[in-house]
Amino acid sequence: MAWNEPGNNGNDNDPWKNKNRGGRDQGPPDLDEVFRKFSNKFGGLFGGKSGGGGNGGIGGAGITFVLLIAAVVWALSGIYTVKEAERGIVLQFGKFDRIAEPGLRWKMTFIERVIPINIEAVRSLSASGFMLTEDENVVSVEFEVQYRVMDPTLYKFSVTDADHSLQQSLDNALRYVVGHSRMDQVLTTGRELVRQRTWDELNKIIEPYNLGILVTDVNFKDSRPPSEVKDAFDDAIAAQEDEERFIREAEAYAREIEPSARGRVTRMTQEAEGYRERITLEAQGEVARFEKLLPEYIAAKEVTRQRLYIDAMEEVLGRSTKVLVDVEGSNNMMYLPLDKIMNQSSGGTPMTLPNQNDINQLRKTLGQSRNSTVNSSNDRYTQDRFNSGR
Repeated sequence: MAWNEPGNNGNDNDPWKNKNRGGRDQGPPDLDEVFRKFSNKFGGLFGGKSGGGGNGGIGGAGITFVLLIAAVVWALSGIYTVKEAERGIVLQFGKFDRIAEPGLRWKMTFIERVIPINIEAVRSLSASGFMLTEDENVVSVEFEVQYRVMDPTLYKFSVTDADHSLQQSLDNALRYVVGHSRMDQVLTTGRELVRQRTWDELNKIIEPYNLGILVTDVNFKDSRPPSEVKDAFDDAIAAQEDEERFIREAEAYAREIEPSARGRVTRMTQEAEGYRERITLEAQGEVARFEKLLPEYIAAKEVTRQRLYIDAMEEVLGRSTKVLVDVEGSNNMMYLPLDKIMNQSSGGTPMTLPNQNDINQLRKTLGQSRNSTVNSSNDRYTQDRFNSGR
């Protein structure tokens, strides 16, 4: 039977277990009953008494429930996430407490505050303006610095604003370096040197402040003269570019000529070494020949001297022009050049024949020459016999 069907007035099936009051059927319990039950269960946790009744018990139960809900909401509100590239600075009542690592974290709401700092992002600042150089010229320079946060605590609390401090330091470093450089260096050839010097000077300036910042790069973006003298500086830059082009062409020509020059040097060196070796060997041969001749000269000086004379004359006369001379005549006329006669005979030119007087004179001269040759041959033969016998 359903609870609302007739019979026992539905009291046995009443899910709310309400009893009749004055013989009348009661509906669902009101909120006071619910709060009373909660108060009985949880009142002990907050110093209350279980089973208490009246309006005071109902108010205490409501407050307890509200506080419980508020505690749950407060606990859930403290959950937060720190990204992989960030670090969280946790402040407790405004004072630094700890560094929160990446991941899911919890903080006490209204007591702690978290300031996320990105330590992997590359940040940039720029500085520009008209600056006076060492040679009292004005140039417009623009620089850019790139940096990362290394220590979140120092970055946040070492100075009031670390980014602004870095900006002022970059401006000071740039003006100092440009003020100690010449205008040509800033505009053309010394740009890399100015960039490096600015980087070093910037690190020196920010080091005492412990900004928690690492400068990763300094870029020299632009440098130009004032507009009033821009045309003249454009011409100067063009001239410098022409100079560099000529230098490169000269270096290319040098690289082209150098191998052939080295080859000639090598060839001349080898020829000189060959000549040195030849002269050395000839000298050594002369020394050896002299050492062999010396004992013979000591043994027979006159014969050896005569032999050396004859050998020298043969060597000299073998390379000289030969002319037959009539030594008995009165005019000492030279005739019969034997070398020319032989050249004419080999070249096919007809030779003029001498007359009878010339023939007679030639026979006489040849007879004398033959006797001289025979005597010389006998002397040499005698010397050879003497040397072999010795």
